[in-house]
Amino acid sequence: MMNQTVKSYEAHVHTYGRIWMVSALIMMLLVPVSMCVYFNAWPGVMPVLKGLLGVAPIYWTVCTIEVFTYAPMLGSGGTYLAFVTGNITNLKAPAAINAMQAADVKPGSEKGEAISTIAIATTSIVTTVILALGVLLFAQLAPVLNSPVLQPAFKNILPALFGALGVVYISKNWKVALTPLLVMIVLFIAVPSLANSVSVLVPVGALISIGAARILYKKGMV
Repeated sequence: MMNQTVKSYEAHVHTYGRIWMVSALIMMLLVPVSMCVYFNAWPGVMPVLKGLLGVAPIYWTVCTIEVFTYAPMLGSGGTYLAFVTGNITNLKAPAAINAMQAADVKPGSEKGEAISTIAIATTSIVTTVILALGVLLFAQLAPVLNSPVLQPAFKNILPALFGALGVVYISKNWKVALTPLLVMIVLFIAVPSLANSVSVLVPVGALISIGAARILYKKGMV
């Protein structure tokens, strides 16, 4: 009975997930189309193709890599939600990982699926509310947000977020974490421009972690 319930839940998740993914894609495409209609300004086929040629292959590659990287971690429901609402690397994935850790459940398990979906849904709602308030109050908050006192804090939000998460996971098994950590540090120091390719480096770091863990396991060190 439980297996049937789980299968029914997964079937519903995939059905509605696909519907909302397609709906979101259509809505996103309608934004530039509506602008073209309103201003009666159509770029033409060739300029669009030339523009896509430079960026589309990169985004398609990154998108494919992110699906294979994040889907096992976030679960079906969490994956659909995260890819529709966006900001996976900076917000959705850390929130889901932190929630599963707090609930003491493993990614990929039934409980992990539920916790991940709830966490990502919560971050999506909170983000939407904050963005809506930000748009409404931006004029009043602009002098405060641009204050020199707050600027250092805004510049260090992501390092603080991932640093806090990193300490937790590194401390759990520092032998496994040491190799990918050192490799990524060396890469970023040697090639600072890689900071703009975080989405591509996530799966690279994952492969390095898996390889290092495998070697340590064979040697009986972990």
